[in-house]
Amino acid sequence: MSTTKHIAIIGGGPAGLRAAEVAVQAGADVVLYEAKRSVGRKFLVAGKSGLNLTNDAALDVFANQYSGAAMPANLWRECLAFFDSDALRTWAAGLGVETFVSSSGKVFPTMMKAAPLLRRWVERLRGLGVKFAMNHRWSDLEHGAPMRVHFQYQEPVHCDALILALGGGSWPETGSDGGWVSILENLGVVVRPLCSANCGWECAWTPETMEIVQGQPLHNLHVRAGDTLAIGEVMLTRYGIQGTLMYALGRALRAMEKPAVRVDFKPMFSVEQLVRKMESARRNFLMEAQTRWKLTPAACAILAQFHGPFDSADVLAGVVKDCSIPLTGPRPLAEAISTAGGVSWSELDDSLMLKKLPGVYCAGEMVDWEAPTGGYLLQGCFATGTRVGLAAAARVVG
Repeated sequence: MSTTKHIAIIGGGPAGLRAAEVAVQAGADVVLYEAKRSVGRKFLVAGKSGLNLTNDAALDVFANQYSGAAMPANLWRECLAFFDSDALRTWAAGLGVETFVSSSGKVFPTMMKAAPLLRRWVERLRGLGVKFAMNHRWSDLEHGAPMRVHFQYQEPVHCDALILALGGGSWPETGSDGGWVSILENLGVVVRPLCSANCGWECAWTPETMEIVQGQPLHNLHVRAGDTLAIGEVMLTRYGIQGTLMYALGRALRAMEKPAVRVDFKPMFSVEQLVRKMESARRNFLMEAQTRWKLTPAACAILAQFHGPFDSADVLAGVVKDCSIPLTGPRPLAEAISTAGGVSWSELDDSLMLKKLPGVYCAGEMVDWEAPTGGYLLQGCFATGTRVGLAAAARVVG
């Protein structure tokens, strides 16, 4: 076995690949271990919708998108100041992948595909000297100097610094299955439970309501969860409510003992204006509202299930402006776009090294942070990967 000091990286997603890149460029000897037969599988799945790499938001706005229990106040500002969205776009351009900013501020490759970028990235890493070991599923760690890293059905390896970039628990078929949690807990590391973020929420539709709402969009909504307001549209499904608007409310909903949203179906009108539009209607108020207020059948079905029947235009208008919809819980973690929870911030120092396991670093989604979709998730993985790659290299190379 080689006695050369080196860094082992476990996890071949964006955080692990980026950590390998900066560490080898800093002079470290790097081996990246991946449980699957190839790296970047979740990255490729994300690319099916165009690969939203980052966002053009200003630094203050960008840093405020990240949240997590007891998260250091300035951590994201520091990470992003060192490797921000402009740096990520420059990095992609260095791989021959040009990017553009959409009208919403999201940044995409002009080719709108992940595979060419990933292929060029891996070629660059190999050219820099990063070694890859596929089909290595992490099973244990003997902490020491050097460390002894165990994998299922493989010989253990030694390393002088270890970077863990194993992802959260969403999309487990890509390798991001949360299997690392028990290993770290057995080593005394506190891990906050993994749960669904950026996901749909379930609602107990009646069969009658489900028949009407399934597959129907609702546009131009103001939706609140506690004190958090989100504006936009949702998609109604057989199980409940889906869409980026619900993703934005996820953290607030998880904090509720009984999760519910309050929907304003007609934010451009006051209660008084809606009532006046009813004019002389004296019955069948929901039916009249479809014509006079342009409420969709799906919206009317929701109003009827949770608050009907309505005996006046005043009562209906009040509910249309503030309709409470109880939710039964988030969709399963395996379906979620991303994960909340993970390695507790109290376990990490400023370099994202585990205090109880010196020389072991954590990056990407396995740390207890979350962010909305829109480019913030991938940027967070790149930024934390950069941070730990440099820190680990400094420890090994000196």
